[in-house]
Amino acid sequence: MYRILKKTTLSEQVKLMVIEAPLIAKKARPGQFIILRTNEQGERIPLTIADYDAQAGTVTIIFQEVGKTTIQLGKLEEGESLVDFVGPLGKPSHFEESVKKAAVIGGGLGTAIAYPQAKYLHALGIKVTSIIGFRTKDLIILEDEVGAVSDKLLVMTDDGSNGNKGFVTDALKSQIEAGEQFDLVIAIGPLIMMKFVSKLTKEYGIKTIVSMNPIMIDGTGMCGGCRVTVGGKTLFACVDGPDFDGHEVDYDEAMRRQNMYKKQEESSCNLFKGVDN
Repeated sequence: MYRILKKTTLSEQVKLMVIEAPLIAKKARPGQFIILRTNEQGERIPLTIADYDAQAGTVTIIFQEVGKTTIQLGKLEEGESLVDFVGPLGKPSHFEESVKKAAVIGGGLGTAIAYPQAKYLHALGIKVTSIIGFRTKDLIILEDEVGAVSDKLLVMTDDGSNGNKGFVTDALKSQIEAGEQFDLVIAIGPLIMMKFVSKLTKEYGIKTIVSMNPIMIDGTGMCGGCRVTVGGKTLFACVDGPDFDGHEVDYDEAMRRQNMYKKQEESSCNLFKGVDN
């Protein structure tokens, strides 16, 4: 059993939990994920490791209550436990020694995945410009945490409600045109966001890494549900990723696959919302 040590509400429907998992915390690295179950009859769901503390033996997860399992997870309180918490899974992020300046971009909930990347790069002495974007100011999460591990932080909102209207691509382009010379861009968030960030950086010849989060079932490469096309080859996010070359990913195919089960996911969400299980 994996005990919930801390539970925090970050914004509407978005929660942070610190889980007691010393063996996972000892081996976890940025970019990896875990698979959990809330109860014996529950489904297995993957969540990216948002943070970890090897000395304290804890792993932090951040999730949005959008389906049956995440709604069940959100109802658990500090002191309660998860049945399964497996990991770390996936390949850790790898950064070349030549990287001296990086832009880390998080879109929406993707900010929770971008944060450990920025934290790790910052710890390596790499200059980090973080750009995080949200639909509105009420959905902003981890602003202070990301800011603490960034040399520069830009927070954008689609509607301008925080005073900075625009998309993360607008902010990134402004930084590049102002003379910033990034050796690396890391983009994590909605597929459409990662697609256009990669399209922009390709124009400037900047190496770009994206984190893919397709439908995933077993996390071992056996089910094939998380397959993505990268550079014309079929790869699997759970064992080959989740980090991939942003200029090689077939985003259009990934978006088509993501929408395959949209109706089922919406039905599940509406069916179990507000129901205790």
